[in-house]
Amino acid sequence: MYHTLLLATRNEGKKEELAALLVDLDIDCISLADLEARGITTTPVAETGTSFEENAILKAEGYARQTGFLTLADDSGLEVKALGGRPGVQTARYGGDGLSSVERYHYLLAQMREVPAPDRSARFCCVVAVASAQGVLATAEGGVRGRIAHEPRGDAGFGYDPVFVVRDYGKTMAELPAETKNRISHRARAIAALKPELLRLLAG
Repeated sequence: MYHTLLLATRNEGKKEELAALLVDLDIDCISLADLEARGITTTPVAETGTSFEENAILKAEGYARQTGFLTLADDSGLEVKALGGRPGVQTARYGGDGLSSVERYHYLLAQMREVPAPDRSARFCCVVAVASAQGVLATAEGGVRGRIAHEPRGDAGFGYDPVFVVRDYGKTMAELPAETKNRISHRARAIAALKPELLRLLAG
C-alpha cells in the first residue's frame, strides 16, 4: 500500500494545486523540491515527447525509477487555434529559455496582437500519468476551452492563467476563486478522471 505520492514538479504553485485536488486521498503528497530539502537529489527528466501524454509518462516513469516513490506527473499546455495549436508541448518554453512566466504570456500576447476577438479561441489541455518504479500504471486527460484575452487580468493562479478567459465564465483563470478553478480547470478534470485508478492503486 502506498502512503506517499511524489508530485513530479518543483513548481510550488503546481504542487499546491495538485495537492488540493488530491486532498481527499489518504496520502502524503511531496514534490521534487521537498525531496531536495531532505537531501534527496534527482536528475531532471528531459521532456522529449511530441505529445502531452508522452511527456507525462516520461516524467512519471523517470522520477519513479529514480526515487522508488509512486509518482504522479502532468504535462499540460495551451493550444491556440490562431497559432496552429502552438505553443502546445512547448508551452513552458515558449518564447525561448530563461523567460519568466510573465514574459512568456506577454510574448504570446505579442504574437496575437493582430488577431481579432472572434479568432482568439484556445484550449488548456492536461495529461496526468502515475507510475511506480516498474513503469506507468495509468493516464488520464482533461481540457478546458476559452480564448486569449487582449491583456492580462487577475492575480491568482500561475503560468498563462492571467491571459486565458474561461468559456462560460467571462473571467481569466487568474480571476477565478481557487475553489472554482479546482473544479473546472484542465488539471482538475484530468485528476478527476485519474482518481478511480489512483484509489485502486492506493488500496493496493
